[in-house]
Amino acid sequence: MTTDTNDFQAKERRGRTESHVRGLMLGLALGETLGAAGDALPAAGTLRAGVATQLACFTAEGIIRAMVRGAHKGICHPPSVLWHAYCRWAALQGIDRDRMAARWGTFSGGDWPDGWLAEVPALAARRGTAPATVEALSGGEQGTIDKPATTSRGWHALGRTLPIAALIGPRDVRSSIAQDREIAALTHGDPAAGSAAAHATMFLRRCIAGEGVVEALRSALTALGPAEGPSDGPAVSAAEDEQRRLAAALDRSAADPADPEVLRRLAPDPTAPSALLGALYVAGSFPGRDQVRAALRFASTAPDGASVACTTGALLGAAHGAEALPLDLVSRHELGWVLDTLARDLVTEQFDSPSGSEYARGWDPHWWGRYPGW
Repeated sequence: MTTDTNDFQAKERRGRTESHVRGLMLGLALGETLGAAGDALPAAGTLRAGVATQLACFTAEGIIRAMVRGAHKGICHPPSVLWHAYCRWAALQGIDRDRMAARWGTFSGGDWPDGWLAEVPALAARRGTAPATVEALSGGEQGTIDKPATTSRGWHALGRTLPIAALIGPRDVRSSIAQDREIAALTHGDPAAGSAAAHATMFLRRCIAGEGVVEALRSALTALGPAEGPSDGPAVSAAEDEQRRLAAALDRSAADPADPEVLRRLAPDPTAPSALLGALYVAGSFPGRDQVRAALRFASTAPDGASVACTTGALLGAAHGAEALPLDLVSRHELGWVLDTLARDLVTEQFDSPSGSEYARGWDPHWWGRYPGW
């Protein structure tokens, strides 16, 4: 009886986690599409993905490949694996394809870009601009916190990192933030961009864990505690100021919800800090499971609707699960199946490790071909 109960609880936990991760992935995509259209979507037909959604797909795929590599090789540096993922996106887009193929093809045996995402036509289509990302990738060397490839604080640093929150299980807050900042710095060197990306993934992890959206946001801010940094003070002051602004945006959503002027002041431009502040305000203004559509519509009225709605969609999708998203819109999205598959595979890799490990044979002989861990 105890074994049956434990099995049921494990299946229930996995199913719930999968729903929240699917909600995150589909929510960010739907938000970006709706926000870019300013809520003026066509009445019928396919809904196109944005460039941040394309990059988020490669983030999710890169996370899986990093886990596969870690299991089979015993060592992995996730930011470097994600850099390789963004190089595959660039190659599909026709950005320095020959140079990248010459570099990476030696590792893959010449068949590059590899993995199943390289076969998705919509990921090779131009769906907007990503100037800082393209600049960094064209430079050939991944950026770091100490040696950034660009000085951008653009919102794609936040949008493309959102799937990192799908890494489930106990995680030290400070070490997670450090790694999230490092991943954002691959293409966007402004510290404010990295900080916004790190805080967003922290909020999302709380949502995936099953907390209500407002409770998740508040508990995550509480978990941050006092800011830490160098003894000379500026880094600590900047971190504390950011935490205050995030808390204030959430407080404002309770005191004065869904005010267009407040949203414009919180999110005035297409930067990562603006996107996160705006999304917190929108999510706090529309926290209910039945309010997702209204939340995305309101988010799309921000000066840069795509960035705010994308982040809002991720937060509400992660909090309420995929089933809470507007089905009539999700079913029309050109990357809906791709996003849903990536979300399910993210969860599967963490629960089941289909390709096995260095010491154990896996149960899926095709998993390595889908997610090569070299």
